[in-house]
Amino acid sequence: MSFLVANIPPTEVLVKKEYLYDFEKGHGEYEPGIWITVKSIQGRALYFETYLYETGALYDKLPISAFVWKETKEEMQLEDLELWDAFSYHISIIQKVSVGSGKCKYKAPNGNFYFGEYLYTIDSCHPEYNIPDVGYSEIPTQHKSFNIIQLDNGYFAAQPNNRVIFYDKSLSPKKMRFPDYKVSTIEYGVESKSKYTAGDDNNFFYEFKEQD
Repeated sequence: MSFLVANIPPTEVLVKKEYLYDFEKGHGEYEPGIWITVKSIQGRALYFETYLYETGALYDKLPISAFVWKETKEEMQLEDLELWDAFSYHISIIQKVSVGSGKCKYKAPNGNFYFGEYLYTIDSCHPEYNIPDVGYSEIPTQHKSFNIIQLDNGYFAAQPNNRVIFYDKSLSPKKMRFPDYKVSTIEYGVESKSKYTAGDDNNFFYEFKEQD
C-alpha cells in the first residue's frame, strides 16, 4: 500500500503540449515521455507523473486526458476517460495477470464503447483504524477500482470493473452475454453474523457450539 504516490509500470506516452503550458500554447503538439508514478488525492482525478525525454523534466499532476500513445485527431473529455475521482490517499497497484490477452472494451458516459488493452489496476483503501474513515474506499456500494486501459484510438482510460468487458481468448465464448448483474451492496463477514462460538472451549482443537 502506498500513500499519495505509487510507482507504475513504465508506459511510453505522448503528452499534449497544451497541458505543459497551462493551455496558453502548444495546442496540437506532443511531447514524448514515459509514465513514472501516479498520485491519488481524494476527491481529485488521478494525476500522472511523466519523464519527458527531450528536456529531462519530471512533470507531474496531469490527468489521464493529457496523454495519448499515438497521435490522434479524436478529442475525448476527461469525464469520458475517468468516471470517478480518487477515493483515498492510499493506493495499491496490481496487474491482473489472469485476465489473459488484456483485450477489453468499456462504455463511456457519452454512450460509446471504446476498445483497448488492459494494462494494470489502481485500487484504494482506508489506511488504519486510528484515522477516521471519511471516504468511500471501503463501502461496497461506492468503492471503485481504476483499470488503466490503452485505447485503440490513442487515448488511455481509467475505468471501474462494472464499466469494462474483458475478452479472454481461451475462456470467452464466441457469443458473449451482456452482464446484467447488480452492484454488490453487502459487507460480508464470517464472525459478525455467525451462530457459532468457541469462547467456552480452551482446548487446542476446540469445538464450536451454537449460541443461545
